[in-house]
Amino acid sequence: AMKLQSPQFQALFTPGLRSVAELFEKKNYELRIAGGAVRDLLSGVTPQDIDFATTATPAEMKEMFTSAGVRLINNKGEKHGTITARLHEQNFEITTLRIDVVTDGRHAEVEFTTDWQKDAERRDLTVNSMFLGLDGMLYDFFNGYEDLQNKKIRFVGKASERIQEDYLRILRYFRFYGRIAEQPGDHEPSTLQAIKENAKGLAGISGERIWVELKKILLGNHVNHLVRVMYELDIAQYIGLPRDGNLEEFDRVTEKIQNLCPKPMTVLTSLFRVKDDVTNLDLRLKISKEEKNLGLFLVKHRQELTKGTGAEPLRPYQDFIMDSREASTNSKICELLKYQGEEHLLREMQQWTAPSFPVSGHDLRKMGVSSGKEIGTALQQLRDEWKKSGYHMDKEELLSCLKKL
Repeated sequence: AMKLQSPQFQALFTPGLRSVAELFEKKNYELRIAGGAVRDLLSGVTPQDIDFATTATPAEMKEMFTSAGVRLINNKGEKHGTITARLHEQNFEITTLRIDVVTDGRHAEVEFTTDWQKDAERRDLTVNSMFLGLDGMLYDFFNGYEDLQNKKIRFVGKASERIQEDYLRILRYFRFYGRIAEQPGDHEPSTLQAIKENAKGLAGISGERIWVELKKILLGNHVNHLVRVMYELDIAQYIGLPRDGNLEEFDRVTEKIQNLCPKPMTVLTSLFRVKDDVTNLDLRLKISKEEKNLGLFLVKHRQELTKGTGAEPLRPYQDFIMDSREASTNSKICELLKYQGEEHLLREMQQWTAPSFPVSGHDLRKMGVSSGKEIGTALQQLRDEWKKSGYHMDKEELLSCLKKL
């Protein structure tokens, strides 16, 4: 038996958790840490959020918390067996052990159980199916700890059964592969076979759920390998990716972009050949307006908006920003530089602030230009002069220029 006593584990014992643990102990209900938090703790990582599992039913928990005067947060989780209690400024999400009775590939009807192994059986991957007692004792029914140490990603039990309970698990497999596996290509052939046979099931999963997983895959390790596998296993067409994705360009871009903190959309756009690919992705996944605009921007400008040849390589990008006069252009240009793998220019760009044009219509009126149309024309001419000067001319120089014009 393995007992965990790491500093990350000790740090979880806030006043809130101690109070929760005490309540459960008094009533003889078992309480353990579940799922992803256990995986993180065993990897020496501090978990972002912690899920707890218990033998107590939702009704029993409500009764126990209410009589202890603990505030419950209504977050609609109760029908799945989750109660959220708030103690010492901290939320605790605690779910009753359960068995899936009916699954349709999207959601499950559950009934409650007190059997820890039965609950572990319905979880997706071995590395996510472990429990950790509050004394540090590990409960691991499917060799999840061994798989974690060997950096193996495997489904709990039969892959095809787990996938058919919820087809999104196909993408979760790839996401965790990109997070945990050391080498690309270290898959069990039977797992890939099960994924291929069930790929069509992804057609019934909502775009929003798919996009959440896909974004994480795009920012994880082995992304070019994993996307290639998605094409080989016929997944791409069901999740909004173009049938003839540009895998060569994808390889080229992903090789350089990893350390530049790209947005998921920037990575993904390298698969796209035409702007319809962005539109189709949006139809399937309902991406945000900002994501869609970024994709369209990159497809349109990645070829011709490139660095200058002379002493000012950034200049074409700066001119583009100055001409567009839109607040969001700056961040799009930074994503374009990441896409192009221009690390040095990206750093320079992040330091650069767009100068503001020093002349206003008010200045021109003072000089006796009165009609709105003339003012518009004059301002545009001065803007062109200012641009030619590399945005260095000040108000005086520009206005004396106007006299010449």
